[in-house]
Amino acid sequence: MSSLPAEQTWMILVELLTDLRRHKVQIPPSITRDIRLAKTTINFYKVDPTDPERLKEARRMNEFLTSAQEALMALAECKGEEYSDSWLDKLRRAAQGEEVYPPKEDRSKFVVGAPPGFSMIRVNFKIPLAEDRVQEIAEYHNVIIEFEDDRLVAVYGDPKNLKLSLKELGTFFKEQI
Repeated sequence: MSSLPAEQTWMILVELLTDLRRHKVQIPPSITRDIRLAKTTINFYKVDPTDPERLKEARRMNEFLTSAQEALMALAECKGEEYSDSWLDKLRRAAQGEEVYPPKEDRSKFVVGAPPGFSMIRVNFKIPLAEDRVQEIAEYHNVIIEFEDDRLVAVYGDPKNLKLSLKELGTFFKEQI
């Protein structure tokens, strides 16, 4: 699945931001905010690019990306011409429609069919989980846990019970570090 040029630009900007942080460059919160809003707008637009309401979001998406790109490239120039030119080259290639980074395979899926009156959360783990351990949590906290695959689970239930089960599922995250 190919990604939009805007999505490629977003991935490059995230990598640039991460690299600048590694170089101990102070990143203003407004840049992080613009990158986050750009991704949200990209995801909204990608649901149905032919919808006129979603098409209006393309302008906002480009505004967020342009703002973040200008600010990050100004910070990159402080690291030297060669450094900034390498990132500028990636951004040019993305603008021309080239796939600089492969799109991430773990896409969010909209879950349809949650039982009425139930809330739902999805948890994606780095490594596969043992189903029996997870089902014990489900029984103890009175929630329904469905495995979408061996690393992705959907948890349905009362909001209070979801919070309690999520706290217990959180221990699996610590095991994966």
